[in-house]
Amino acid sequence: MREVTATGQTIEQAVQNALQQLSSTKEEVEIEVIEDSKKGFLGLFGGKPAKVLVVKKQTLIEKAYEYLSNIVKSLDETAEIQYEVQNQKEQSFLFTIKGEKVALIIGKRGNTLNALQFLVQTFVNRHSKQLIHVTVDAENYRLKRKESLEILAKKAAQTVIKTKKAVSLEPMPSFERKIIHHILTDMPNISTKSVGQDPYRQLVIDLKKPIKG
Repeated sequence: MREVTATGQTIEQAVQNALQQLSSTKEEVEIEVIEDSKKGFLGLFGGKPAKVLVVKKQTLIEKAYEYLSNIVKSLDETAEIQYEVQNQKEQSFLFTIKGEKVALIIGKRGNTLNALQFLVQTFVNRHSKQLIHVTVDAENYRLKRKESLEILAKKAAQTVIKTKKAVSLEPMPSFERKIIHHILTDMPNISTKSVGQDPYRQLVIDLKKPIKG
């Protein structure tokens, strides 16, 4: 239920009746007074109660869902999107997409999915006073991609150790570069750094340079 028309002896009472039905607070709704209360003749006959229309405001994640849906539906009319707030304190939003054309939505190496995530992230933080992290996933792609990046990172590191030459990985978004950097943090002889400009910024894996004493 997103809106309710309620009555009461006063406008305030009508509003409270509506809020109770919507399980909301005044800060979460918009209130329109349809009719003020009227006293009857001699205060006894023909009186009318106050009437209000109370509408729940869209939450930020609901606005983001609507924004993402409009884009995704243009790619796949069968697509369904589920959403949830993963972390109330740090405000992290997760959107999960299912559909017949999920491969199109993911794109090559997740490029389309990453673009969707960037768009929603930008939209959300344009409407928020605090930084909100957004993840857009489809058919568990993010987990599969993370597993692939772990394999890629370890193979590249082994190549660097063996050849003693730096290895440059393909361009990837910052959150994927962070995954690889985190994976290789525990390798004492390996260093990682990002070079170039987005969207062509890439990670370079190299041997740590000895500290000169």
